[in-house]
Amino acid sequence: MISAFTGQQIRDAEQPLLDSGEGAVLMQRAAYGLAQVVAREVKNRRKLAGASVTVLVGKGNNGGDGLYAAAFLARRGTRTTAVLAAAEVHPEALAAFVMAGGRALTLEAANAEELAVLCAGDDVIIDALLGTGARGGLRDASAEMVASLQELRPRLVVACDLPSGLDTSSGEMHWPVLEADVTVTFGGIKAGLMADPGEGCAGRVELVPIGIENALEHNRPELRRLTAPDLAALLPDPGRRAHKYSRGVLGVVAGSPRFAGAAALSVHAAALAGAGMVRYVGPQEAAQLVLARTPEALWETEEPGRVQAWLLGSGVDGEDQLQRARDAGTSALADGLPVVVDAGALSLLPERCPAHWILTPHAGELATLLNSLPSMGEVKVTRDDVESRTLHYVRQAAEQTGATVLLKGATTLVSSPSGVVFSQSEGTAWMATAGSGDVLAGVLGALLAQSTEMIRNDDGAYAALGLDPADRWAALAAVAASVHGRAGALASADFDGGPITASAIMTAVPRVIGSLNAEYDRTRP
Repeated sequence: MISAFTGQQIRDAEQPLLDSGEGAVLMQRAAYGLAQVVAREVKNRRKLAGASVTVLVGKGNNGGDGLYAAAFLARRGTRTTAVLAAAEVHPEALAAFVMAGGRALTLEAANAEELAVLCAGDDVIIDALLGTGARGGLRDASAEMVASLQELRPRLVVACDLPSGLDTSSGEMHWPVLEADVTVTFGGIKAGLMADPGEGCAGRVELVPIGIENALEHNRPELRRLTAPDLAALLPDPGRRAHKYSRGVLGVVAGSPRFAGAAALSVHAAALAGAGMVRYVGPQEAAQLVLARTPEALWETEEPGRVQAWLLGSGVDGEDQLQRARDAGTSALADGLPVVVDAGALSLLPERCPAHWILTPHAGELATLLNSLPSMGEVKVTRDDVESRTLHYVRQAAEQTGATVLLKGATTLVSSPSGVVFSQSEGTAWMATAGSGDVLAGVLGALLAQSTEMIRNDDGAYAALGLDPADRWAALAAVAASVHGRAGALASADFDGGPITASAIMTAVPRVIGSLNAEYDRTRP
């Protein structure tokens, strides 16, 4: 599992070493790691000797890291320029940079646009303007230069620790921001690099150890990201004597005469994700399409039989189907069953949800949900608000509803009511297509139905992740988000990285689950 930390947690882990006089050692380790990554990236494109490198230098240690890294690169034959954006920069690092043959230019309001044009033609730009201790974004000449650079689209941008203007802990962005191709971060992953919009500006993130890692292990992560071994450990594993009822029975209230496809997609995705049985509750028009695609499903016209979890809301439209979803939710609440609440059912929530109810809104739906809560008072939240502060709002929604909340997006965040948050980002932009969310809902519903007994009776895999009982539902939702994202990426790869449909994503789900389980079987003791 990948853990990410707040800026304060990182600074607290560094402080004992700084107090003992090891600050220079930390800086040298960071700078050397940064230089190594830059050198490798440049060599993937051209010879390192003679390459042009510009480092944008702010005050403090972040600028020092950038200057020392540029000095390393200058000694390896690169043509290095430092744009000094502060009146006072790290003196020793600047001296080392000049001694290595680097050229230093001073940024002023009068030359900001000129320097941006000069830098944009270089092979690589190192952004070392603002670090973890910064508050707010770039100002004055620095802001003007970065805004111009972003328009000029440099060849390669490497961020030193984090893109300047990114909030270390939340992922919020203070514009303008120079979007990075690679972010080289030090000691521990910063939470802002694993939550949008920050993750979208960070590019590929590489972690350089500097000696604070053991200290960070004693902190509760701000964000967690499940990796392939974690996914395989948490995926349901039917035993040799399993049968369709023990495998997990999922009840689905989805679709409508107008949106019959949503029912067909969610039911078939649930079947492909391993549910032992799917009971569909809905109108005949939708049921015909469901059964044509998934003849294994059952169409329930009266009170459905026993289920172990419910999926409510995907494509639900019209009072009759809304009432079916309302009735199923009431029954699930009384029986203590887990529920996936999607789309049309998000308006049917009880006053307080249990943690095993998992809400799956996109940003617009989350804004609507929050605005409907009495606890929000006169505050009105927009879709733009949610998209600019994803971590804040997904936590707020989970805390105020009592449910686990899965906020769909390029980076999907899952928050438990306790504030534990998972971040998954394995998909492709081609997954932004009609029906993709219905497939995710079906996958999640199937995993809930299969895992209910395991979660209740076997804490082993979840305890290994250090999770309290209520947070295990968030982990399972993160598994579903990751499987869905990986399926989308796999489906797109089948078409050489081209566009895909929701049906293609769905078809790839069994391959993803199978490959994860196979790898787990090969590597476990």
